[in-house]
Amino acid sequence: MDIFARILNPLLMLLLPLALGVFLARRLQGEWRVFGIGAVTFVASQVFHIPFNLWILSPFLERMGWTAGQTGFSLALAALFLGLSAGIFEEVARYFVFRLWLKDKRDWRSALMLGAGHGGIEAVIVGVLTLLTVIQIFTLRGADLTEVVPADQLDLAKAQIETFWALPWYAVLLGALERASAIALHLGATVLVLQAFTRKRIRWLFAAIVWHAALDAVAVYGIQTWGMYITEGLIFCMALISLFFVFILREPLGVEPDIIAAPQEIQIQSLPSDTLDERLDESRYN
Repeated sequence: MDIFARILNPLLMLLLPLALGVFLARRLQGEWRVFGIGAVTFVASQVFHIPFNLWILSPFLERMGWTAGQTGFSLALAALFLGLSAGIFEEVARYFVFRLWLKDKRDWRSALMLGAGHGGIEAVIVGVLTLLTVIQIFTLRGADLTEVVPADQLDLAKAQIETFWALPWYAVLLGALERASAIALHLGATVLVLQAFTRKRIRWLFAAIVWHAALDAVAVYGIQTWGMYITEGLIFCMALISLFFVFILREPLGVEPDIIAAPQEIQIQSLPSDTLDERLDESRYN
């Protein structure tokens, strides 16, 4: 069961996005083009997000003493700033896609396809990296590490392999659960961003940023404070809330269509001939 779970975990990460895309395409007639645009949106956001974290945010946090390696209040601040960084770059990227690229697809089903592609490609990338790690560790199983690993990395390699095999099967599958939760977050956040256009209120973009930042902050803070089981449980609960956003915002509540009143028929009332003659006589002297 342990070996099966370790293989199943990355396979689920790879298959879940595809299965969701197929479901949305068949059930809601979503367009695969929008799914692909969502994938491109995530990659494009990381082109700016990752360098910002490496060259600007991380040095700032280290200078302030607010790093992910700290505890307590410093860790909470680091988690908050890292969460805001992810929220701003990814949600603003979604906003500009709706504004510039998907002007004709500002509807609920397209938002779901966009979010599925956005979160889906992230799951695929993590799944590929996880699968490569699994293959590498399987290859090294029973091998003499001194022959394949440099001497200065030997202790680290041994520790990583021991940790890999020490995890119970259900802990291994938490990786796939976390990706599923992340995809749910992207669905909910994309629907929130959509409201900035359907309701014409920019505050919905800010709501998506805050919600994204909250989930990422819980992940960063919780994994070092509460442990992986509690943290993954909290992330799963937040994923359910994201799905609640998806369903409660299915129709743009509060947005009333423009109603143009039909012109009323003008009733012309005919006057008696004697009354008409009198008024004509009166008008001669006015």
